[in-house]
Amino acid sequence: MRDDAWFEGLYRDHATAVYRYLVRRAPAADAEDLTADVLATAWRRREDVPGEAVLPWLYRTAGYVLANHRRKLLPVPVDELPDARDDDGDPALAAVADDDVRLALAALSERDRQILVLHAWEGLGGAELAQVLGISRGGADAALSRARARLAAAWPD
Repeated sequence: MRDDAWFEGLYRDHATAVYRYLVRRAPAADAEDLTADVLATAWRRREDVPGEAVLPWLYRTAGYVLANHRRKLLPVPVDELPDARDDDGDPALAAVADDDVRLALAALSERDRQILVLHAWEGLGGAELAQVLGISRGGADAALSRARARLAAAWPD
């Protein structure tokens, strides 16, 4: 039964991973609220969450929540920019700030970026990638292999 104890376990096991997923893709100031939206969706749709693939389901839901959030964003003029980023020393955030990584990822399609980031930053393997992408395990493995090859070709000398 999907009760309070089930949700507490889901939160304990996966909230940090969902937050990290979102903080790498959205403004840091929004990541906590977006994480709360994902978890609220998990509670509302708790009967739809597959027991064997909770985290991939949460990542897929986070992708939808993030897409909706991006549609709502409006540009805000900034008079003064800070000299340094506040990334709390997270190596994944440092990778996002690395110009070579950003250039190589920017040269890829959105799908290739999604596959590589889910694999490298979120630690998803073939079966979990297949769940998030809604494709077969073989298709996920092939997509990851192709994305890696395109990343290697796009990497600056």
